[in-house]
Amino acid sequence: MRCRITKSTGSVYSAIDDSGVEHLVRVKGKFRLNGCRRTQPVAIGDIVDVEGDVITGVNDRKNYIIRRSSNLSKESQVLAANIDQALLVVTLTMPETAVEFIDRFLVSAYAYRVPVIIAFNKIDLYNDDCKRLLDAYINLYQLNLGYQCLKLSATDGIGVEELEQLVKDKITLMSGNSGVGKSTIIKALNPDFNTKTGAISDAHLTGMHTTTYSEMFPYKNGYVIDTPGIKGFGTVDIQPNEVSHFFPEIFEEGKKCRFADCKHTKEPGCAVIKAVEEHRISLSRYNSYLSIMEDASQCKYR
Repeated sequence: MRCRITKSTGSVYSAIDDSGVEHLVRVKGKFRLNGCRRTQPVAIGDIVDVEGDVITGVNDRKNYIIRRSSNLSKESQVLAANIDQALLVVTLTMPETAVEFIDRFLVSAYAYRVPVIIAFNKIDLYNDDCKRLLDAYINLYQLNLGYQCLKLSATDGIGVEELEQLVKDKITLMSGNSGVGKSTIIKALNPDFNTKTGAISDAHLTGMHTTTYSEMFPYKNGYVIDTPGIKGFGTVDIQPNEVSHFFPEIFEEGKKCRFADCKHTKEPGCAVIKAVEEHRISLSRYNSYLSIMEDASQCKYR
């Protein structure tokens, strides 16, 4: 039979067949180790073939979100497959999401054809400085780059109705750092969803892991996928000469460079560097570009 994976606990998966019946399935050891450099060969959202309680194959994916594992530089993790969109949950305080993390996620999503909505959560906690920074982010990502941005406070209900409209009828991956409030957002959508919420470490103002496995929750003719919080987001299978393709503003400006193979790092006559100096390209985005370029240059595996 054919099923969709809806929950992953490591060794055992929950899967729903075409009639809506849930099954507990697992992966054979040979299948798991067959040349796979990923932490798990089966991801949430995968359409799989099942015989008995054993997954015998994974169907072709229409898209997916993948990242390099933070502590295993040669292994990668597919966060979810066959999705309609991703909701990247960002906070500017308690904890603070790094702009490079945002850009790395956007690059990976762009590379694998996944639309992204950026949700700025916990706006009820923002002071005047955070509010000014929020306005700057929305100006950059929504007005300049075209990403839809949402102001959200899951605890106070701000923006929840708008979010409901954005996720209904769609399969939505929810991702972000630990502590940004993904599980709280899911509970705001439906209090009956069985998710755990946690506190912020006072010592480092970082989130503590509460979600330990990925799970799809049915919601208004679609699904919302809750995933464990992630600290870093390493890009996968992107070559140095491809990186600029996933920064639309850098790609467009790069057409004006003196050399066709310009890497936009230190070459003479580089239109991108000039645009950064003239503040037509965001310095934060350019720094993210350089960081991903460095990653791509160092990663020789595919």
